[in-house]
Amino acid sequence: MNFKYIVQRSVLTVFLIFLTITIIFFFIRLMPGDMIDYLASSGASQEEVQQIRELWGLDQPLYVQYLDFLTNLVTGDAGMSLQYRRPVWEVVRPRLLNSLVLLLPAVVVNYIIGSGLGAVIGTKVGSRTEKLGIIVPTMFGTVPQFFMGIILLTLLGGGLFNLFPTGGLVSADTYSGNPLSVYLTVDFLWHYTLPFLTLTLTGIYLPTLIMRSSIVEVSGQDFMFYHKIKGTPRRTRILRLMRHASLPVVTNLPTAFTTIISGSVLIELIFNWPGMGLLLVQSTLVRDFPVIQVIFAVLAAMIIIGNFAVDILYSVLDPRVTVGGGS
Repeated sequence: MNFKYIVQRSVLTVFLIFLTITIIFFFIRLMPGDMIDYLASSGASQEEVQQIRELWGLDQPLYVQYLDFLTNLVTGDAGMSLQYRRPVWEVVRPRLLNSLVLLLPAVVVNYIIGSGLGAVIGTKVGSRTEKLGIIVPTMFGTVPQFFMGIILLTLLGGGLFNLFPTGGLVSADTYSGNPLSVYLTVDFLWHYTLPFLTLTLTGIYLPTLIMRSSIVEVSGQDFMFYHKIKGTPRRTRILRLMRHASLPVVTNLPTAFTTIISGSVLIELIFNWPGMGLLLVQSTLVRDFPVIQVIFAVLAAMIIIGNFAVDILYSVLDPRVTVGGGS
């Protein structure tokens, strides 16, 4: 692995995060209206509005606000939420955890099941198993996430069968002093089922189809023929086949995570899941700039760092692949 390339990519990653945060800062302030307009429309007097504008630094020139924003960001201070009157991180942190608890397991399950299914049908080209393995995941995957959520909510939620709760993280009487203990309750799993199923059913098809195509391609390469005539056990051949065929699947991980994040905004709205997507919508409606820019910055950083991790993971999965032109 080329150490120089890793350093270069690390510097580039940091620069991209900085550039993204800068674009987000100025783009958000191009939005019409702000929190002060919202307060004014709610009946606050002009004196109160001006005091709040000065208190929050919104009366300063834009470049001064930007420099203050960068300074606070470097020191770990993301500012105060204009809506909740609390530090932004106190508002965003629990919502970020709730979103990660929903999204990360869904992505992992999608890729474990999808890769396994793709490997199976990739070794059965032309069979009924292959056709069924392509049609069923594709049928679910082409349904928009929000529509799949509505279908599951109607069928399994408060509609026909009424098997699962229709929304929320847990029931009101489940909350305790320790926020993390909520995730270990049966009530949480009951509320978790429908949004998790929505993300899983609509996300399995992509790794399935990519893995299937890659398996078919790698199976015809010379080194697999060599293993076959050498007498390598079938299980060992399949494991090596899956390892070499997994590169396109790994490449698609950041894209899949980006897709599932964008779709999760509507999923959190449908199921009233208290994550970053729901917080983003609520903050946008009242122009809570500090919260909005931190949410976008966190999501952008996750995507950029994910792409960086995939680049490095390439050489681990397949030693034939060289990153950065190294040898």
